[in-house]
Amino acid sequence: MKIYEIADEGNNISIGVLLFYEKERTFIIELQEGLDEWTAPLLLTSYVKKGIHTIPRDISLLWVKERIIPSGRQNIGSILNTHRLKEYDEMRFLELSNGRCSQDSLYIKKLDELPTYVINRQNRNLSDCTPIRDSSLLCFFADNTVRKTNLGNLFETKDKVIDIYPSIKSEIDKILRYPDLFSSCKVGTGGYFVSFNDSIDIPSSLLYDTGELIPLTPDDFFSFAKKNLLDTTQCSDILECSRQNISYMVQQGQLSPIKENVKGNLYSYGEVLKNKW
Repeated sequence: MKIYEIADEGNNISIGVLLFYEKERTFIIELQEGLDEWTAPLLLTSYVKKGIHTIPRDISLLWVKERIIPSGRQNIGSILNTHRLKEYDEMRFLELSNGRCSQDSLYIKKLDELPTYVINRQNRNLSDCTPIRDSSLLCFFADNTVRKTNLGNLFETKDKVIDIYPSIKSEIDKILRYPDLFSSCKVGTGGYFVSFNDSIDIPSSLLYDTGELIPLTPDDFFSFAKKNLLDTTQCSDILECSRQNISYMVQQGQLSPIKENVKGNLYSYGEVLKNKW
């Protein structure tokens, strides 16, 4: 990950930080909290007005693109050759210009470490997330908390959510209409969002603020999983039978796999023990 401070040379203030995750080629902007509509970058003022200081990846990328040579420029091939670039690279072009643009007095400079305010914010980022029943997400956060967010009730329980994220309601409705889309959720770059089919993002801060706190830590959960999820070989050892017997028990409904795979299934330790009673 590369870290750059976004500074305003004209007002002599720090605007925030630009993060660039090289493997995913994802940009995230973290703005300073003291900004207002006059000091924030024009593209980002609508977020600042709503109290949002962590800018989504698509808008962060758009901010970068506004400050560099567009990929569709007629002589882009010649420009790439001049700078010895094999392909179009937003981050490299931003670095070449130090992030400067004729529209404002902003520029970027390299930082060696994250500012404290960004580190504190990242404690609310996701470390893991999984879809569960009742249109809910079970979310594990960097601050070692676990929260459950019901997407179906999100706008019923939090009146201000739709005001802050006006476009997200239609996206969540789409997620809930299509089970395959809902089950495709994964933690996005840096834990800043959960992504569905890599096309719909829900900010981790929204899941954190609206989720129901569960008195459980991620360590508790993973300790339970490690102890209570058994593969077919472990089941055979406990029940003192062959793998064929395990397969027969599944067919007869005596065992129900938690997860099925061509290389083997996973079972609940408690359900396996019941077959010894």
